[in-house]
Parts: sequence; C-alpha cells; structure tokens
Amino acid sequence: MRWALVKVALAVTVMVVVAFAIPLGLVIKEMARDRAFTNAERQAAAIGPTLSITTAREELNRAVASTQAGAAGRMAVHIPAPDGPGGRAMEIGTGRATEEDLATVQRVPRASTAEVPGGYALLQPTAISTGRIAIVEVYVPEGEVSNGLATAWLILAGVGVALIVGSVAVADRLGVRMVRPAQRLARAAHDLGEGRLGARVPEDGPPELKSAAVAFNSMADQVVQLLANERELAADLSHRLRTPLTVLRLNAASLGDGPAADQTRAAVEQLEREVDTIIRTARAAKPQTQAAGPGAGCDASEVVRERMEFWSALAEDEGRKVRLAGVDRPVRIPVARPELVAALDALLGNVFRHTPEGTAFSVDVHNGEDAVIVLVSDAGPGIADPDAALARGNSGARDGSTGLGLDIVRRVAESTGGDVRIGRSVLGGTEVRVWLGLDERRATEHRRRGHRVRRRRGRLL
Repeated sequence: MRWALVKVALAVTVMVVVAFAIPLGLVIKEMARDRAFTNAERQAAAIGPTLSITTAREELNRAVASTQAGAAGRMAVHIPAPDGPGGRAMEIGTGRATEEDLATVQRVPRASTAEVPGGYALLQPTAISTGRIAIVEVYVPEGEVSNGLATAWLILAGVGVALIVGSVAVADRLGVRMVRPAQRLARAAHDLGEGRLGARVPEDGPPELKSAAVAFNSMADQVVQLLANERELAADLSHRLRTPLTVLRLNAASLGDGPAADQTRAAVEQLEREVDTIIRTARAAKPQTQAAGPGAGCDASEVVRERMEFWSALAEDEGRKVRLAGVDRPVRIPVARPELVAALDALLGNVFRHTPEGTAFSVDVHNGEDAVIVLVSDAGPGIADPDAALARGNSGARDGSTGLGLDIVRRVAESTGGDVRIGRSVLGGTEVRVWLGLDERRATEHRRRGHRVRRRRGRLL
C-alpha cells in the first residue's frame, strides 16, 4: 500500500508538472523575445524625430551614434532616393536586411521582423521631410532574444523536480501513517490467535484504522473476559460438586473399620480429587447467567433454614452443636436463590472440612435498613491469614483446599455492593461475615466496577 501511494503521487505530480511547465516555458521564451524586440523598437523610435527634420548624413550619423544600438553597430538607416534626376539612395550604418525585405516594408509601411545571419533585424518605417518612407533597421542578436531564458527554464525545472520530490515524500509519510497501524493490527491479531491475550493495538492513525483498532481491543477484552468467566464458572461448578462429595466423605467416615469401609473412603477421596481436576480444566463452559435485576432475589431466612436442616443432620452424626438465629421472619435480599445456596454450602462445607469432629458452629442472620449480614462462626482453630484465605485459589489450608468456596461467597456479596470479612468468632474460631447490600443502585455500580476491574486484569494476562 505504501509504494502504491508513492507511485500514484509520483504519476499525478509528473502529469501536473508537465502540464504546467511546458506551457510556462513557452510563455517565458515568448516574453524574452518580446522584451528584446520591444527594446529594439524603442531605439528605432529614437531616430524618428531626427528623420522628420533632416536627412543630412552628418546629422543622422550623430543621431545613430547617440543610441545604444547605433553605438554597438547594430543600427542602420535606409533613406530612399529623392524624386528627380540624379537622386541617390542613402544608407547610414551597417545594414543586414536584404533588398527584398526593404522593398516589402517600402511597399507596405509597417514594422516587420526579418531573419538575418546571427539573429533578427527589426525594420521600422519612418516618414521623412520629403514625404518618402525611410527605414530604420535595428539588429537583434540571437543571444539577446534568448537572454535569461536558460536560467528561467532551469529554475522552472528545479521547481518541478522539487514538487515531484516533495509529493513523493508526503505520499511516503502518508503511506507510513496508514500502513503502520494496519501492520500493528495484523501483528496483534496474529498474537491473539497464538494465545497471547495481552495483545492490544494503539488506537491511533486514520479514522478507519483507529475504529478498527478500537473494535479489535474491545474484542480482545471480550475474549479475555469470556475466558475468565469460563474459568470462574468451571471453578464454581467444581466447588458445588464438592458439597455432595463432602456429605459422601462424612458418611463414609461413619462406616467404621474394615476393608470395604477403607475402600469406600479411598474411592470417595479419589472421586473428589478427580472431579476437582476435571472441572477446573474444563474449557467448554456455558456463559455466565445475568446478574439479578430489580425485583429478583430470594428470602434469606428461608434459604438459611433449609440448608441448616441439611447440614444439621451431618452435624448430629459428628457430635457438633449447632445454633441458628435471626431467621424467624422473612428477609428479602437481591440474590438469586441458587447463588445464595451455593454460598451457604461453601461456608458450611468449609466448617465440616476444616474443623475436627465435635466442633460447634452457628449461623446468625441480621437484618438492617440497607444491608443483611450473615455470620457463620465456629469453635475451630481459626484462620491464620484471613487476607490469603479470601484470595482466589489460596485458602491457607494444608489439606489441598483451593479457596474457591470463599471466592464464591465474595462474588455473591459483591454483586449486591457488599463484601466478606474474616475474623475471630465469639466461639473462639473463625467468623465469616457476609455483608449483603439491599440498595439496587449500589449493587449495579459494584457490578459495573467489578466488570471494569476484570477487564483491566485481563489486559495484564
């Protein structure tokens, strides 16, 4: 594209220069010729007053010598013979015109130009006192006709060459300005196709290529976001499948001793590891569901009571004391029921998984004007590094935990404009505080902010 633009500019500029330079050169040539003959006519006219007064040779010699052309020997005066016997024609100076040219001017008294060796002769007819027509001849050398013409043509040629070079340079710069953004866009598309998700294109250049760069960057951000959503969804599915696997593991632990019981427990543990590995490496994930809109949500008290009925049976088998508070009246929150179920199962599953048998735990629901707080407390050993536990993929546990459960809880809380905090409970162990906002506008703003943060994280991948 770059060389194509240069060739087009070169062709157009050459045509323009030729179209204007040739006529302009001819005009300059004609102007130089007119200048030379106009000067000759002016000097010929200077002899006119003398000829109208006298035809004496001495007077005419002095008049001719007083002119520039006469002093240079380039002027002659041809006086015809007077009427009557014995009259002779008189010639002052050195004439170069032929008798035929002089006769023509005598017959038709009009100024004319005749070619002579080495230049041109201007023949100017002038009336004299005898009533006859005298001819003033001024010689114009060829060099005077073309005086300054070579310099003018050289300047004109230089201007034409400068225009051509300038147009080629401008076309080359314009070509670079167009080609480089296209090349960057092609390289970025190639890098993105090879899996380098951080490939982006500077949004500059011509408007069309700038628009293409903006569209490419938006597409790349969307690809990164889709891949991030895919990984998050695979991890969420993995953790949701671990809830029933936890129940199987706890039931298998109560089977007692024996080869069959050991094999069952080993099979459950192997199944749990395989499910984690398979789901977390899955790539064919479905799109994430849309965030709950205004009016969507569930009754937090009902969901908490339902899940506590499920986990209380397991707690009874392990000798755990359970306390439930704050669910005696409906508490509406802007969270979809499946999401809240997954979050509660993640928190309670962590209690059973990371605390020894017989450890007590409690669930408290506090309903405020602008938020609902869910507290899950236990009497276990606690969490040494709460910040690391909240980081995705790093729970701080030593038993192979992925930390995905707390990440599920965190995303549910942040979808409402809330957050998750980890601290020490009154029971002596861990307390997880889930703050669920009730302001839909704040929840929408948090979702938008979270989306922008994910986009920025995707650019750093």
